[in-house]
Amino acid sequence: MKNVLVIYYSQSGQLESIARNIAKPFLNSEEINVVFHEIQLEKPFPFPWNKTTFFDAFPESFLQIPTALKPVSEEILNTKFDLVLLHYQVWYLTPSIPMNSFLKSADGKNILNNTPVITINGSRNMWIMAQEKVKVLLKEANAKLVGNVALVDRVGNLISVITIVNWMFSGVKKRYLGFFPLPGVSDKDIQESDKFGEIMLSEFKQNKLEDLQPKLAEIGAVKISPYLVTVDKTANKIFNKWSNFIHKNQKNRKLLLKLFYVYLFLAIWVISPIVYILHVISYPFKIKTIKKETQYYQGV
Repeated sequence: MKNVLVIYYSQSGQLESIARNIAKPFLNSEEINVVFHEIQLEKPFPFPWNKTTFFDAFPESFLQIPTALKPVSEEILNTKFDLVLLHYQVWYLTPSIPMNSFLKSADGKNILNNTPVITINGSRNMWIMAQEKVKVLLKEANAKLVGNVALVDRVGNLISVITIVNWMFSGVKKRYLGFFPLPGVSDKDIQESDKFGEIMLSEFKQNKLEDLQPKLAEIGAVKISPYLVTVDKTANKIFNKWSNFIHKNQKNRKLLLKLFYVYLFLAIWVISPIVYILHVISYPFKIKTIKKETQYYQGV
């Protein structure tokens, strides 16, 4: 009997749904014991969010400052797992505070030590640099990253901003104004995500997890947008300055967060379209670099 641990943190229920669908093939195997662990905080973040709490989470999210978690069960701590399916969200281009806190915790490190890990993220669209940060945290925990799946909102960048914000602030997954597309990862993509679980299970049973990622990539587990990679990298540099400045000036935190909101609004609606135009113009001159980056980010 092999042991598989499924870890997730979910406010809206979307990531939990992804986790349970990907785990279906494992649950149907009599040779595997599957355990689910939902990360829980001592002081939970609100859902739905309001504007104040949403932006107040920015500095600590980006700077990867952990918060207190509720203890992991003794059953999990006393079990040696043969594989961990690690599901996380992206907050401000960074693994969410709950996931970051888990990966940095003593319990998290003990669980992941010398253990194969498959990461699965459910995000709006930009996840590349967050995954790079997760890689660092897994390495620090002495875990072995063997696979990655990225499930994203497939609609256009600016449209998804509108729909996701409405969802986060209302708490209801609905068509904004009655005609915008539903926010988040599509129900179809969530329901069909068990196809990734089938491949994970097959390679796991054959002890060939080192061959897993190319097979996941072949069926669309990781799709790369060169434009969003550029935006992600650029925004990380800017967010680094903003988050450090705000975190170091706690007396003026509220004012600085308001200024950050104004900057973010302009960055999304004014700067990002300009970046997109420049990307299209320069694309023919960067094909080799883009191809190399795509191969790297589709791997582990």
